[in-house]
Amino acid sequence: MAMVTTDAAAATAVVEKPRDAEKPDYAPHNGASAADGGVGARSRGANGGGVVDSVVARWRREDMLDKSPLALHAAAAAFAFVALVLVASNQHGDWMQFQRYQEYKYLLAIAALAFLYSLAQAARHAFRTRSGVDPVSAPSGRLLDFVGDQVVAYLLMSALSAAVPITNRMRSAVVNNFTDATAAAISMAFFAFAALALSAVVSGYKLAKQTYM
Repeated sequence: MAMVTTDAAAATAVVEKPRDAEKPDYAPHNGASAADGGVGARSRGANGGGVVDSVVARWRREDMLDKSPLALHAAAAAFAFVALVLVASNQHGDWMQFQRYQEYKYLLAIAALAFLYSLAQAARHAFRTRSGVDPVSAPSGRLLDFVGDQVVAYLLMSALSAAVPITNRMRSAVVNNFTDATAAAISMAFFAFAALALSAVVSGYKLAKQTYM
């Protein structure tokens, strides 16, 4: 009887084993799929966030580049106007008259030119920002900004190069209202040059990105 019972139990085990073997093991596969799906979702979410951030950053950069010409030309016009007033009012009699020096007359003329040019450009960009329409066509406007800013900036630098040496010689001998006013005018003209030079860089960048198709 013991042998028969043992044989029956063994037969039952043999019969039941294939049933367990036939059961498909879904757990590992389902777990891996869920894990992969979670990682993929997180990856897609991260990529989507990166794309949105890059687009927003690009919009901000383009908006800043679009508004910078107005601010830079307005600053250049203000600095050039102050330089113009300082030179034109620098008359204290005898040798302290700006008309007696070719360098200061040249600085006055270039400061006046820089003021008029920068003021006109600032008015143009203000009109474009407010109305959305540029009085000058887009390709020609970018070229005008690039060339005009460079020409006026170079003229300001040449006027500064002429006025600085004579001013240094005067201030080494005497310091008074005349030399102080000329030094202040030179500083204002330099700031106007810096604003126009930076505007030329911006307009050059926009011109390089311009498409003709």
